[in-house]
Order: sequence, then structure tokens, then C-alpha cells
Amino acid sequence: MKPKNLLRILMAFLFVFASTQSFAKTIKWSMQGDSLTLDPHAQNEGPTTMVSRQIYEALVTRGLDMSIGPQLATEWKTTSPTTWVFTLREDVIFHDGTPMTSEDVVFSLLRAQQPTSDFKEYISTVTSVRALGNYTVQIKTKAPNPILLNQLSNIFVMSKKWATDNFAIVPQNWDAGQETFSATNAMGTGPFKITLREPNTKTVFKKNGKWWGNVEHNITQIHLLPIKNAATRVAALLSGEIDIVTDAPVQDLARIKSSAGHKVESTPQMRTIFLGMDQAADQLRTGNTGDNPFKKKEVRQALYQAIDIEAIKKKVMRGLSEPAGIITFPGVTGYTKALDKRLPYDVNAAKQLLADAGYPDGFEVELRCPNDRYVNDEAICTAVVGMLGKIGVKVNLFAQTKSKHFKELKDNQGDFYMLGWGVPTLDSHYVFHYLYESGASWNKVNFSDAEVDAAIRVMEGEVDLDKRNAAIAKAWKIVRDNIAYLPLHHQVISWASKSNVDVPIRPNNEPLFRFSRVN
Repeated sequence: MKPKNLLRILMAFLFVFASTQSFAKTIKWSMQGDSLTLDPHAQNEGPTTMVSRQIYEALVTRGLDMSIGPQLATEWKTTSPTTWVFTLREDVIFHDGTPMTSEDVVFSLLRAQQPTSDFKEYISTVTSVRALGNYTVQIKTKAPNPILLNQLSNIFVMSKKWATDNFAIVPQNWDAGQETFSATNAMGTGPFKITLREPNTKTVFKKNGKWWGNVEHNITQIHLLPIKNAATRVAALLSGEIDIVTDAPVQDLARIKSSAGHKVESTPQMRTIFLGMDQAADQLRTGNTGDNPFKKKEVRQALYQAIDIEAIKKKVMRGLSEPAGIITFPGVTGYTKALDKRLPYDVNAAKQLLADAGYPDGFEVELRCPNDRYVNDEAICTAVVGMLGKIGVKVNLFAQTKSKHFKELKDNQGDFYMLGWGVPTLDSHYVFHYLYESGASWNKVNFSDAEVDAAIRVMEGEVDLDKRNAAIAKAWKIVRDNIAYLPLHHQVISWASKSNVDVPIRPNNEPLFRFSRVN
């Protein structure tokens, strides 16, 4: 071979190699827990939705600034107070190459309303969904719904053909431990598609080269590598094995910041951490009193006032939390700063309340907590155990992985438990509909109040904002005074990454990798 030709071959090889290195951008992402399932309608849980949103899309979506905008729908209008018409994009295909049509949208919305769906409360006001052509969908509601777009932004669209072919017409029954094809596989229209799924170990997302949208990222692959142990997760980040951690431990933030090759970003999250108490059972499952102390407001208030939330903020959360008086955060429609003020921390008052309720020597109960879901969740519960011990309430802590914690909680196995609640619709209705409405799926405290139920109906159907806001304020006042739950704090989230990795942080704690870059 002539030297000149050999040089050309070598130059071509070097160009291809350099191009591959330049454009092959992989982000290795870690958090303490994995997605619970890939079925987009089976589990309404934060990390699960984080994963779903990379591969599935909705009619409308929230952008980086959290405002609602078009996604699979290009436009929409109301043809009557209870009728919405959505015009769909005509250039969308699923990851298998199948065109998306109105038939897939109708199928997905009806699927999300099935009994096994954990998203059915989102669209409980929807009475019918039908196609008006290949790219037009009509949605009817039982009353005028001022927050329908907020709700639809969380209902993902999947392929009807794929679901039918793989026996996934209805959502996975996650609460019952059902295993389905849709739980470990996915077929969406989003900017990334899943090529490998090893639950709790590794999930690989690959860039969807046929995505309909404007590509603003330079990522070819995402590797999700859950690492439960906080110290191990941070070590992996600092050693370069991981590129970004979306739940950086508060106790390690200073050390990460001191690394020249890393950065930390923090922001208030739209999530409130709280404790729930079953007030319906006649006798506690784990108690020693033969009855249920939680039925008495004095007991619930005693526990509330025995919790030194400022000490938890300072010692457990390293200052990265905001004490809460209600289960919603600033920025949510219906939030009132005056109601977000906590009852005072007062051990003597708490002891007196217990004595007045008939428990001068306290009582015993088990506190159930996740240990891989919220920021320092088990540490918070450990602190609460010590604080309640000061008023004579012996609390036995039972901490376990979130998948078991949530399943057992849904199966009514908890007397006393920790939960965190985000507000993806940015409207108070979401909190009431799931946590306070009589018989709601996550109302495990068994709270029931006719006035609150009536206010929820107003929230769903009143378009006069003054009347609607008055109903929300009334409902918040009732539930705050009742002390159905023990609010703890509004969570602050911290993301830590390599300095050359740019993933915009958002208050809903969901990374949008379609806006991310590796520099």
C-alpha cells in the first residue's frame, strides 16, 4: 500500500474515533431508590415518574419553568364548559416505529382510569374520551374542570397495539405484587427509549433518534444506577463512577462542594414530609392500650407539640428544610402562609394533653418509615422516636425499603407512618383528593369530613376563582385544626454532579434529560 493511501486511512480512522468520543455522551445517574415499575399508570411515586417521563409523554407537559405547554397535543379548546377537544401532533411515532394516533391517546386515558391505576384520581372527573378522527381527541368532564391540563400533564400515552400484544391492556396491579410485561418494558414516544432494565441495579436509556421534538441535549445514553447507601453513592460520584446524584445527602454537601471537579445545586421542593396516624381502627395493631389513642385529637396534638422540628432542621437536615404547618408548599394554588405556621414545640403541654386524653403514662406504638425514599427519612424518624419518648410514648421504629413500605401501607398495615407528598398539579386539590377525601387511595389515616368532601367537589368544578379559593381555604382550615396528620417540613432537594454535567434542577425533583448536556 502506498504511504499516501495509508496516511488517508489512518486519518479517516482518527476522525471517526474522535467523532465518536466527541458525540458519544453518556450520563451515569444515581439516586437511593429505583423506579418501582415501568408501567406508566401503576405507581404514582416520584422516582417512578422521573423514569417514565424520559420515555413516555403526555398531551401537555411542564417545562423547565414549570409552566404548562404542548407536548403530544399541539392545541386544545373547550367547546362547552365540560367538553375539551385536543389536536394531536401528526409526526409522532412510538419507539418501535408505530405511528401515534388518537386511538392510543383514548386507550391510555381509559387505561389510567382502571381500578389498578394509581393515577385514576388525577382524571376522576373525566366521564368520556373518544376519537374525533386520527388526530383529534374529545374529553368530557362531569363538571367544568379548571385544572384538567394540570392533571393531564401526568397521564402518559402508551401504544395500544404494544399493550394489547403484550397482555398489558390494564395497568399492573403493583399493590398486589403482580408482574407484567409493562412493568419491566416500555413503549413510549419520548426522547429516550429503554434498552436494558435490571430493577434496582441498572437501567439503560438510549437516545431516540426519531423523536419528533427539537433536540436540545447532546446525550446518547443515560445509565440509571441506584445506590441505596448514601456514603457509597457519594464515593461513586467523587471517584467519577457517577456523573450526577439527584438526592445528594445533606451531610455530604460541603465535601462535594470542596471538590474542584463537582458542583451542588439546591432548591425548595414541592414536597412535604409528614406522619400519618390511623384513626379508624378500634385497636392499634402494635399498641399496648387495647384501644386506639389516635382517635383522640388531644393525643394527635400531643405528638405534634412533642416534635422539635427546629432541632430536626438543624441537626438532621443541616438547615435544608422548612418547617411545615400544612401538607403543601408555597407556590401551590391554595397555599396560605398563615396556615403554614406550626403549633409551638412544648413538651409540658404535650404531656398534659396526653394526661387529659387518658394516657398519663403514654403508650406504645410502631412507627413505619422508608429508608430509601426521602431526604434522611430514617434519620428523621429516629429523631422523632427520641422526642416522643420524652412525653412517655414508646415508639418502635420499623424502617424498610420504599417498595415494601408503600405496599404495606396501601395494604393498611400501618398504625403510624411516614409519607411525603408532592403536588405535581401545583394545586391544593391534588392533596385533598388523595389524602383527605373520604375513601381516597392514600387516605390511610381514614379522615372523613362532609364539609371537606363538599369543598373538594367545588375545587373540581368551580371556575370562579374567588369561590374556588374560598373553598380551598375553608378545607385547609378544617384539616389543619383536626390534626389528621402531623406535618414535619417542606423538603429541600440537592443535586450533585460533575462540573461538566448540566442537568437543570426543578422544584418537582424531576430531571429532564432532554434539556441536559455534557460539556
